[in-house]
Amino acid sequence: MPAMRATRDERACHPFGDHSVRGECLAQQGVSNHEWSGNCIILIYTALPFTNEVIAMKRSLWFIGLLLAAATAHAAVQGKEVSYNANGTTLKGYIAYDNAVKGKRPGILVVHEWWGHNAYARKRARMLAERGYTALAVDMYGDGKQAHHPDDAGKFSSEVSKNAVLAKARFDAAYSLISKQKTVDANNIGAIGYCFGGSVVLNMARIGKPLKAVVSFHGGLGTETPAEAGKVKARVASFSGEDDQWIPATQVAAFRQEMEKAGVTYKAVTYLGAKHSFTNPDADKYGQEFKLPLAYNAAADKASWDEGLAFLADSFKVK
Repeated sequence: MPAMRATRDERACHPFGDHSVRGECLAQQGVSNHEWSGNCIILIYTALPFTNEVIAMKRSLWFIGLLLAAATAHAAVQGKEVSYNANGTTLKGYIAYDNAVKGKRPGILVVHEWWGHNAYARKRARMLAERGYTALAVDMYGDGKQAHHPDDAGKFSSEVSKNAVLAKARFDAAYSLISKQKTVDANNIGAIGYCFGGSVVLNMARIGKPLKAVVSFHGGLGTETPAEAGKVKARVASFSGEDDQWIPATQVAAFRQEMEKAGVTYKAVTYLGAKHSFTNPDADKYGQEFKLPLAYNAAADKASWDEGLAFLADSFKVK
């Protein structure tokens, strides 16, 4: 009797591929069963004679797995820290893009929460890169400064929000940087922002920055410089929570009226039961530690992200 080998499984992963076609191919090679787990196929072998044919098949599958792994690695999102300057202040950002995407693509600025340029802002930049954009997580405070207490966050954010000239200069510096990236179509720039950052991007749209789209996630909607007819170039979207104590229903209503009066193409969506900072998984921790009305809401996070992506795609005419 020929030698037998024990049942085991091997996995080959690839982000693309037709499950049914691969299944037929594997069946022809003597693989008795297979399952798909996400983008990974689990090859399940039953006991077979340990013949030259089996050895050849094993080597073939190993080589295929190696090629698929190499292809997946090649398509990985790239990220790099960058420094740029605004009126003598060094700003520290983070650029993310997918090097498997060929040619130029829209660029998106990601403006951080009042905590400053941190891992969360970079995470959102990478998420945009995974969707084919080049994204720059910007630094509005200077030197990559971060706040670790609400008192500091309030101080840092006020220094920018109460100084329109400073805010514009730092936003302009980030806009210039992303526009010059070799992967970016300089005629297709957008911006998204969270909390403090949401207010920043909305105000940049109000003053007429050449943005194709602006998306605010739980960003304050009030302003001292309301949008004017014919001045706003961007399409505008706002996503906020109905239980957000800092963005009450009256503020949402006033924002809608402002956008309509100025003739802006916009959408303003609110989510039932969502509080401030509902997109940030760390919101619960911050809320408990500092006794703030913050809370993560997974359903609202997913819904707003999906709607935001669709809004950006439509604005850039990216299908």
